[in-house]
Amino acid sequence: MSTETTASVSTHILDTSVGRPAGGVPVELSVRDGIDGAWSAHGVSKTDADGRVKDLPALPEGTTHVRLDFQIEQYAFENQHSVDKQAAEAQQDAPRVRDSAAFFPEVAITFAVTPGEHYHVPLLLNPFGYSVYRGS
Repeated sequence: MSTETTASVSTHILDTSVGRPAGGVPVELSVRDGIDGAWSAHGVSKTDADGRVKDLPALPEGTTHVRLDFQIEQYAFENQHSVDKQAAEAQQDAPRVRDSAAFFPEVAITFAVTPGEHYHVPLLLNPFGYSVYRGS
């Protein structure tokens, strides 16, 4: 829900290594007023079974920047255990298959906001990389 004086944020995570949503990932929303302002925690949630976070609170008036912190290490990549580790490690240029859940244990995305706008910021995730974009 947004008004002319506040903005709102939603997000979702897709595990592109298996083409499925990443459920159960903790997400923290922080806000600040101005580039030199201090960060303030504003909301926490987890992705649902569809990889979505729909319950983040509306942003306070005056918010100019938002940070979404995704705790990726708590998400276990579904395909990690199905990979033939010996075959992967035998390839000279292939990254070694790791026993831990993620090369990037957390992902922090910071973006600028304008009052009255809604910002949907999806995270596309795989064991060795990620990308984000402003969705709709």
